[in-house]
Amino acid sequence: MAYLNNVQMFVRVYELGSMSAAARDQRTSPAVASARVAELEKHLGVRLFNRTTRSLQPTSNGQLFYEGALKILDAISEAEGALSHATATPRGIIYVAAPLGIGRRLIAPHVPGFKDANPEIELRLRLSDRSIDVTGEGLDLAFHLGTLEDSTLKVRVIAECPRILCAAPDYVARRGRPADGAALVRDGHDCLNLRFPGAREFQWTLKTPTGPQRFKIRGPFESDDGDVLTAWALDGRGIVMKPVFEIADHLLNGTLVPVAEATPPQPVTLAALTPHRRLRDPKVTLFADFIAARIKTALAEAEAALAQLPR
Repeated sequence: MAYLNNVQMFVRVYELGSMSAAARDQRTSPAVASARVAELEKHLGVRLFNRTTRSLQPTSNGQLFYEGALKILDAISEAEGALSHATATPRGIIYVAAPLGIGRRLIAPHVPGFKDANPEIELRLRLSDRSIDVTGEGLDLAFHLGTLEDSTLKVRVIAECPRILCAAPDYVARRGRPADGAALVRDGHDCLNLRFPGAREFQWTLKTPTGPQRFKIRGPFESDDGDVLTAWALDGRGIVMKPVFEIADHLLNGTLVPVAEATPPQPVTLAALTPHRRLRDPKVTLFADFIAARIKTALAEAEAALAQLPR
């Protein structure tokens, strides 16, 4: 078991790029993580990482061993999966990632219930609005909100999420209520944009009578955290584009109001992404099914509530 723990720690260090990150992931200290990798290196008789005070890079031997280590851990995961089928008791660890808004509102609230129903499964949830490398970061499952690109991942579309442009009533009182995307640009409205290194979309694509059209918006603030944009919008700092489920409560209580309704944003796809090597893992499928059902219910409830708003 000690050897297996060392291999697992090596894999997480390799995938996360640091001892401290792997230690947090494995719920231990950086000293323990470093000791486990050192013990593995001693057993193998080779150096797996080149270490400096500023960086940690895998050696050629480390790269070679990583591929074999993955096969070891995958074989164990498949064996656990077979045992889960035989005993009807899924077990093991699931590494899951999701955007902040999805994770906080639609996934995290249901994790305790999933754990109660499946006590032998441990869940490690990472939330970020930044782009992630599902395979490179060793994830079993990643929820993705946005345009789906070609990849080697298995894609399971959960829902098409409607989006809305909205602002605080005091912003509208001060700057006016734009009727459409053209007014956003023409009148120089302050738009709050989700942007991070590597982001491709610097314009808002809105539905018009002649089809989708991109509008080059501007604004004084931008962030890589969607909840920060919502907070700025609530403070009257500008117009924000959000999935309806994220700001349904604010729309219902009037702290945010729709704008540019003649040209609404296109819906955004919510999907679950799984590396092909995890497709047969029953615990991953179980969690994906569990969360997908609850996401669909939450989205339907939010849209039903907003349908009651006066037009």
